[in-house]
Amino acid sequence: MDLLKKLCEIHAPSGNEIKMKEFILHHVGENMARWSSQPEIIHGPEFQDCLILAFGKPRTAVFAHMDSIGFTVRYQNQLVPIGGPDAHSGYKLVGADSLGPIECELEVNKDHQLFYNFGRAIDTGTDLVFKCDFKATKTYVTSCYLDNRLGVYNALRLAETLDNGVLVFSCWEEHGGGAVPYLIRYIYERWQIKNALISDITWVTDGVQPGKGVVISMRDRNIPRKSYINKIIDIAQKHQIDYQLEVEGSGSSDGRELQTSPYPMDWCFIGAPEENVHSPQEKVHKYDIECMLELYRVLMKTL
Repeated sequence: MDLLKKLCEIHAPSGNEIKMKEFILHHVGENMARWSSQPEIIHGPEFQDCLILAFGKPRTAVFAHMDSIGFTVRYQNQLVPIGGPDAHSGYKLVGADSLGPIECELEVNKDHQLFYNFGRAIDTGTDLVFKCDFKATKTYVTSCYLDNRLGVYNALRLAETLDNGVLVFSCWEEHGGGAVPYLIRYIYERWQIKNALISDITWVTDGVQPGKGVVISMRDRNIPRKSYINKIIDIAQKHQIDYQLEVEGSGSSDGRELQTSPYPMDWCFIGAPEENVHSPQEKVHKYDIECMLELYRVLMKTL
């Protein structure tokens, strides 16, 4: 869990993903000599802070967003949410501004307005994130930002044995998206890829339980193509990988931008379910993480 812990500790809220990109580049540079195939590393100004790893002759793309929810300092001691963070008074927030490191407390008043409690004023525009308190037991991992550092972890572990495929690390997902359209255009026009998997984290609900396997989402606010979902379910069954089916009417992911793009790319959200969503104590069962990685490895070989 050392890699996952490092990922969870990185400061990378929506719009400020550069440290996550730099970490991934460093990780790839240090480890890819031991991987079964060597990727082409694609990044630069035309991709902003996004990153693509391309292996062999790709047929399928995996999308993992690098950003997290958080808070932006407004004026006086006011905060504006980034994405949809769980907000309760007393949560520890961290960041840095022109005067140095920051560790402060979140305050929520009776009107649900957000403030910080700190010994000085923080520079306007500073972004703050939950302080990481990573814990791993025999069965569970608990930390802030398992959504979606676990999706990034899954992609980086997948890279170790991947021969053919594209790993796409995107930005802004938690706050409305915006990077995926130009990433789709690049990978479709270069490789004509028509299969996509969304490496992200979903919720524990009345129909999705921890420790029962990876979740294959049949729909959220968006509805992917049923024949593609059925194909993935058939592959999971054939390889005897424990999975759960999810049907929701709300929530979204990078899959939304894939579906609304002008490119004929099928997509499916596949990820481990978590408790305490968007809080400092997100919690995921280790067996679900194992099933997630196993299914991705099989799908990248068979789709």
